[in-house]
Amino acid sequence: MPFTSLVARLPYPSAAVQRAVGIAAVLAQALIGVTGSIVRVTGSGLGCPTWPQCVAGSLVPKHDSGIAALNQWIEFGNRLLTVVVILVAAVAVITAWRVQIDHPSRTRLVKLAWTMPGGVVLQAVVGGLTVLAKLEWWTVAIHFLATTPLVWLAVLLLRAFREGDEPARPLVPAAGRTILVLLAAVMWLVLAAGTTVTGAGPHSGDINTHRLDAPVEALAQVHGGLLVLYLLLLAVFGLQLLRVGAPKQLWQRYTVVWVVAVAQGGLGSLQYALGVPEAMVSFHVLGAMAVIVATASLWTGSRDRGPVVSLTPAPRELTAA
Repeated sequence: MPFTSLVARLPYPSAAVQRAVGIAAVLAQALIGVTGSIVRVTGSGLGCPTWPQCVAGSLVPKHDSGIAALNQWIEFGNRLLTVVVILVAAVAVITAWRVQIDHPSRTRLVKLAWTMPGGVVLQAVVGGLTVLAKLEWWTVAIHFLATTPLVWLAVLLLRAFREGDEPARPLVPAAGRTILVLLAAVMWLVLAAGTTVTGAGPHSGDINTHRLDAPVEALAQVHGGLLVLYLLLLAVFGLQLLRVGAPKQLWQRYTVVWVVAVAQGGLGSLQYALGVPEAMVSFHVLGAMAVIVATASLWTGSRDRGPVVSLTPAPRELTAA
């Protein structure tokens, strides 16, 4: 294949480069979610009312369009960040592809890398539909929630650069694995419930968009209750780690989840008590991204796929064969 021959001419990515690409993928996917929240709380979602153009007849903001310049540039900046996400996704695919050329068994690594540009396409479509729907609260919620599995997959990609491709060997008992699945499921329920709180609250988008017609207090209680359930499952999972004498690295990941989740819960409570100031909404979204990253890291650390074999290029005679 011509593309394969072109990629094969590239220098083999070092261990540091592979790690950097994985980290960049995580940061890019998480950051686009945070900047999206800035668009929302500032009511800038319709700063660029058309898509893919910003305003009719122009890809960039126009100050004579009747829309506040700040709102235009906030939304336009969020769209520009998508370019960065695309570039990072492309680099991730090329890096994984270059690794696989020397190590053909690394098909899983390449598949994970391809989820990055695949996610960009998905988000572009969802984002376009969101704009066309005039930022109805539920379309914005879907747009945000579509980002969350991409952050999770980016963490898996980062881990894949540093592990082998042997069948996953669990480091926790079957009961612990079940709890971990439930933990991940409840995490997404917490995130989904959070979008309903925002949809009914004071920062659900442009002033002319429809809000979720439900009491914010009740939605916040559901959101908080699900977080409590998440923490209870996390505590039970810790008992499973004690039962099997889990390795130090897994305990470290577990501790990070507790720190991030408790901090996020505290931030959410403070945010609610202060009347949901704009800046704290975006910090809360940043915390949500941190919870996803920490939980996904715990997930990857709970199994072993053997030693990584692709931190260095394969011997020349093997690649020539």
